[in-house]
Amino acid sequence: MKLITPSIVSSPMFAFLDFEASSLSKLSYPIEVAWVFEDGRSESYLIRPAQQWTDWDVEAEAVHHISQEMLQEDGLPHDVVAWRMVEQLSGHTLFASAPSWDGKWMSALLRAAKLPRHALRIRDPEEARAEAARRILAPVVSPERLHIEIDDLLNLVDVRREEGEPTHRALADALDEHRHWLDVVAAATALAGKAEGG
Repeated sequence: MKLITPSIVSSPMFAFLDFEASSLSKLSYPIEVAWVFEDGRSESYLIRPAQQWTDWDVEAEAVHHISQEMLQEDGLPHDVVAWRMVEQLSGHTLFASAPSWDGKWMSALLRAAKLPRHALRIRDPEEARAEAARRILAPVVSPERLHIEIDDLLNLVDVRREEGEPTHRALADALDEHRHWLDVVAAATALAGKAEGG
């Protein structure tokens, strides 16, 4: 797997992140990572494990379909991926659908590469959706009604979205979070247009 070098992201953006891991045990480690910036640019990497990472769960492999052989043959060294993440994601706001798990795996990756484990932080994507709605609606909705309109809009988008099973591949799941955020942006923009039109 080759390292991608996209154009440098200059201004701070939202980025939607996802990891796949060796298992769900305490000793689990990241085996794949992907992120999607709010403008749609993305990167995805299989991660060749650090020498001290030995945990493996065949049931987890049956879910994500990433084998240890794939990681050795196609993965990038864990430290290369960690440095790439810090290089590309520092200064941006990161969101992942399972912040505690994804945060654990990101921390393991950064520590193994001898990088500060808090170099990057992950938030819940619900915050990204609420923030996007607030940014769009605040200029046209009264402060008294703003939180009600945002809650209603987020619930409406959730209901309209087709609930599918996660694919358990990092890029596909990160793209799904990005699409969810875009759905909120579109719905909020439409609502703001109606409010402005009276």
